[in-house]
Amino acid sequence: MGELRLMKGNEVIAEAAIRCGCDGYFGYPITPQSEVMETLMEREPWNETGMVVLQAESEVASINMLYGAAGSGKKVMTSSSSPGISLMSEGISYIAGAELPCVIVNVQRGGPGLGTIQPSQADYFQSTKGGGHGDYRLIVLAPSSVQEMNDFVDLSFELAFKYRNPAMILTDGVIGQMMEKVELSDFKPRMSPNEIEKKYGSWATLGKPKNRGRNIITSLEMDSHRMEVNNRRFQEKYKQMEELEVRYEEIQCDDADYVLVAFGSSARICQKAVDIARNNGLKVGLLRPITLFPFPKKPIGELAKRVKGFLTVEMNAGQMVEDVQLAVAKTKCSVPVEYFGRMGGIVPTPLEVVEALKQKLIGG
Repeated sequence: MGELRLMKGNEVIAEAAIRCGCDGYFGYPITPQSEVMETLMEREPWNETGMVVLQAESEVASINMLYGAAGSGKKVMTSSSSPGISLMSEGISYIAGAELPCVIVNVQRGGPGLGTIQPSQADYFQSTKGGGHGDYRLIVLAPSSVQEMNDFVDLSFELAFKYRNPAMILTDGVIGQMMEKVELSDFKPRMSPNEIEKKYGSWATLGKPKNRGRNIITSLEMDSHRMEVNNRRFQEKYKQMEELEVRYEEIQCDDADYVLVAFGSSARICQKAVDIARNNGLKVGLLRPITLFPFPKKPIGELAKRVKGFLTVEMNAGQMVEDVQLAVAKTKCSVPVEYFGRMGGIVPTPLEVVEALKQKLIGG
């Protein structure tokens, strides 16, 4: 068993970054994720592993620092909260277009605009559909516990390097600020340039050896035909992710008549709602998407063939519900898909979820 601690979710992100061999963190403080950088500064990993930690002058600066460091094959990450991620969107699009790996943590808060510092899940569209310009996708992981905040840092780096694509950990102020017992990962050594090239290929700007040409990293391509070839390659990569990297959890779905679909902190609330519903004689289950992209379309489609309805539970105005509706429509089943949510930083209660299920799907 690894080292056990009682820690905040944001603190765990920082600790997991150090332990997985992250080379650098570039960020800017914003509530409710500032503890990520604060923990890194307090831990002083540059004395322990050589990891660079830098507070940039803005979110725009931090994402472009990430761009440069990722281009040299380094394991680098940033973290922010919703308005800060909006400022990073152009840089994220550049990184996706240049096919570079990095990890971005979004501890969501309510919006739009500056909104509130309270938790939200209203960045679902921004994260899963590509918040910046162009036809690109992020790998998006949605932790629902402090333990998963730890586990998903290393996993995000693995997926980012495997596909040469930015990966996002999409969490919120509930998970970021809550304290739970966590089993920390063991320390991994930072990878040398030779190890990076051997494991992930020779795309990084590590200097020009005699046996190959220059590595040029850019998202710019002035020839439209070549740019279309690039985009087709990106789309094939995203299809491969959808075939190989879908992650989800099913809870009491085997005999369920109705299924709740929720991610992150909403999924935790729904676990209690499932227990309450079953204690009242209702056969209710929960499907929790762990990867929001790639989205678990097939598991939802399989459930659509035998359940009476779905209710998505989200802390937004209804965003993931569209992906559930698309997954159900693809099966040509006429199963109803409804949405229940709270906005503006309000966290729904399990009893509210059960009541919404009764009103929207069961009747009364």
